[in-house]
Amino acid sequence: MLSKGEHQTVPLSVLLKRELANEKIERPELFHGQASQSKKGEDFTLVKTECQRVLGDGVATYSVFGLFDGHNGSAAAIYAKENLLQNVLSAIPPDLSRDEWVAALPRALVAGFVKTDKDFQERAKTSGTTVTFVIIEGWVVTVASVGDSRCILESAEGGIYYLSADHRLECNEEERERITACGGEVGRLNAGGGTEIGPLRCWPGGLCLSRSIGDMDVGEYIVPVPYVKQVKLTSGGGRLVIASDGVWDALSAESAVECSRGMPSEAAASQIVKEAVQPKGIRDDTTCIVIDIHLPEKENPPAPPPKKSGKGVFKSMFRKKTSESSSNIQKDFCEPDVVEELFEEGSALLSDRLDTKYPVCNMFKLFICAVCQIEIKPGQGVSIHAGASNTRSSRPWDGPFLCTSCQEKKEAMEGRRPTGDGGYSSD
Repeated sequence: MLSKGEHQTVPLSVLLKRELANEKIERPELFHGQASQSKKGEDFTLVKTECQRVLGDGVATYSVFGLFDGHNGSAAAIYAKENLLQNVLSAIPPDLSRDEWVAALPRALVAGFVKTDKDFQERAKTSGTTVTFVIIEGWVVTVASVGDSRCILESAEGGIYYLSADHRLECNEEERERITACGGEVGRLNAGGGTEIGPLRCWPGGLCLSRSIGDMDVGEYIVPVPYVKQVKLTSGGGRLVIASDGVWDALSAESAVECSRGMPSEAAASQIVKEAVQPKGIRDDTTCIVIDIHLPEKENPPAPPPKKSGKGVFKSMFRKKTSESSSNIQKDFCEPDVVEELFEEGSALLSDRLDTKYPVCNMFKLFICAVCQIEIKPGQGVSIHAGASNTRSSRPWDGPFLCTSCQEKKEAMEGRRPTGDGGYSSD
């Protein structure tokens, strides 16, 4: 098995060219349904199908699905629902080809999440929200997530794939280490007498999540930088299940797909919510979106096929690029029979997520802030690499660049403050 640093994925351009070259593979049809049982009224969803963008002389379509699970009020969830998509799209350059547009999504999602968080916090409201945001273009599914709502995929071949990350401090050691390294504290609620109760939380504030949008009163170490995964389905399609923690606290991924198998998407979403709240009643807002992705059918889409042999088999590995050249890859990967991973990144550092090493070389314009997209006057932009502790990646003369306001946001998220000598220090 390759180590993390050795993972190489199949080039997106190769996959899309292969798909377009195969005239038998049509663009998929999407069928979706959603269901919810409300306790606090803080769960919100976004569904936009058949969104259009200009592509040369024609029009390309894509679909967007979002789940926003608010806490400490609904203001952040509502704001993210209304503004996140536009902030993501604003970070994508115009006039991109289809493969360039899809390749630009992971970085645009990071910029869009951070801008949405920054703009909401400027309203001085203390609410926060988790976000699971899904963009589907053809057979390519891109998922960005902060918090503990989740998105899973059951492929036509029977595998179950996690397309989001869980940012609960209780189960994410890497996030606990990040927060303490930035100067935050992680611990349980002290009930007095040395007794600690409940889940691990970040202090000050006491939030049990390490990433969200909003939460200005909780602490600067709760960051909005999303985990992003991008995959390409086979022509067999699959089923996506997006759900808030009200579902996942009660059901495993396999239980969710098992209890709803064979049902159309609307009924499947209702069944998953029913199964989640049935044992103990509704204890939290419980929301589910189910999306079926299939080849076009003249009649109603068939139910997802039964899983192949073996129960409880979860796919944590995707088909990866080998060491051969792109020309060899194009010959070897004629028609895959497994889900293929195109992109995955979970770093909380903007210098990692907005770097210049990406497929779209013109992603960021020199005098435009990479996060908020405002124009920067020459000499006023700050490189995302400024103050980087890693000398290998420290390139303060390189772009992309941030405006002063977004640079201050970046420093706060990393627990750093400027010092008198032009360097940075951790609190």
